Amino acid sequence: MELFMKYAMPVFFCLLPIAELRGGIPYAYFQSQIPIIPAFIMCVVANAFVGPLVYFFLSTIHKLLIKWTAYQNFFEKIVERTRKKIHDKVEKYGWLGITLFVAIPLPITGAYTGALGAWILGVSKLKTILAVTLGVFIAGVIVTTVILGGEQVFGFLYKLFIKQIH
Repeated sequence: MELFMKYAMPVFFCLLPIAELRGGIPYAYFQSQIPIIPAFIMCVVANAFVGPLVYFFLSTIHKLLIKWTAYQNFFEKIVERTRKKIHDKVEKYGWLGITLFVAIPLPITGAYTGALGAWILGVSKLKTILAVTLGVFIAGVIVTTVILGGEQVFGFLYKLFIKQIH
């Protein structure tokens, strides 16, 4: 059971909308003691699944809800108006804009919001999946680099100041 939890918890964090890679990779590396390369691969693969799942979920739920007048009015009023307003920007930046949005490892940016935004903007399923997957990979590289860089900096400071005091 311990072995299962060692790998399940980082994957679980990668599937949470707020944590995603920002929570999964550090947890895998520091808490679960998984080497950085396997932690990176495991977390990126887990988080990359979010894009297709969210897109599929939204498409399925939309097909069911569009039959309701209240939802249909809401959808046409809000979503269609949004699509029309930013159609030119979507045409200009397209999937690259989604990729960059997902790649920024900050709260509210990530696979969930990238897939949601792409669906709202009417980006095709294939382009959404590719954009979110590439964005997740880039975010994984950024998070891993920050972890390793931070570990080096704090390790140096620890050796410099704390060990000299003892």
